[in-house]
Amino acid sequence: MTIRDCIAPDRNPRKPDITLPKGSIDTHVHIFESQFPLFEGRGYNPPNSTLEDLIHLHTTLGVDRVVFTQPSVYGVDNSAILKGMNLLNEKVANKARGVCAIKMDASEASLQELHDQGIRGVRLNLDNKGGMPLELTEISKLEDKIKGFGWHLEYLFPGKDIVELEPVLSNASVPVSIGHFAYQPATAGINADGFKTLLRLVKDGNTWIKISGANRVSETDLPPYDDVLPMARALVEANPDNVMWGTDWPHPNKYEVNPNDGDLVNWFGEWITDDAMRTRIMVDNSEAFYDFGAYQG
Repeated sequence: MTIRDCIAPDRNPRKPDITLPKGSIDTHVHIFESQFPLFEGRGYNPPNSTLEDLIHLHTTLGVDRVVFTQPSVYGVDNSAILKGMNLLNEKVANKARGVCAIKMDASEASLQELHDQGIRGVRLNLDNKGGMPLELTEISKLEDKIKGFGWHLEYLFPGKDIVELEPVLSNASVPVSIGHFAYQPATAGINADGFKTLLRLVKDGNTWIKISGANRVSETDLPPYDDVLPMARALVEANPDNVMWGTDWPHPNKYEVNPNDGDLVNWFGEWITDDAMRTRIMVDNSEAFYDFGAYQG
């Protein structure tokens, strides 16, 4: 089977119309650099997107801190995100955190080493090959393995699966995060079964949601993302302490067009118009969830 080449991000991010709060955190980025070998069972070929590219993006947007999320194309080789985290943290303490991928046989010593470098969770990607090298039946054992480190589990799955997965998510013994509006299609509306399931999970308090990847859930790849607004506001209303934000840069696994990241920030500003709530979502919630500590910038 041919592995498709996905398109690159917009290499010329625009400065947003809104000013992000000091200490703002982008909770969902990847870096793809040619020095790191790709997983043979990957579902796509990523665009070359370096740490330097990411630094330029965040400087333009006004983002101060970042969470690297392990992409499925690297399997359980976390070298790329560890490189990015370590280089940023060497320059500015506690600037970067990460979410890794591991196998069930990972030793406590190896987890401690990851923790010391800033890893704070394990990603379970049920949507792309390589992202989840274990079975759902092993989740409770994985939770036991990471609980002592204060880590969480981050899920990514096809939107239609959330109803079936609700018992797994709601019974988790560690915190849970879900990316990209849990892939709930905006066209289905906030009264769809899948979205109502997501609202229940967020309201219950052990699930955090990233209002990221608007281009993945909107009817259109490019702005305006008016259809996403009701979902963002419904999630904030359900539990404002459990909502976080991310760019999803460099928007992998896309093949036709990618939005400009400045526009994505502007649309976040359309969804969340109150400055205090923006700070809550972009700073306070993520700062606590990923164990950053107070912003020192």
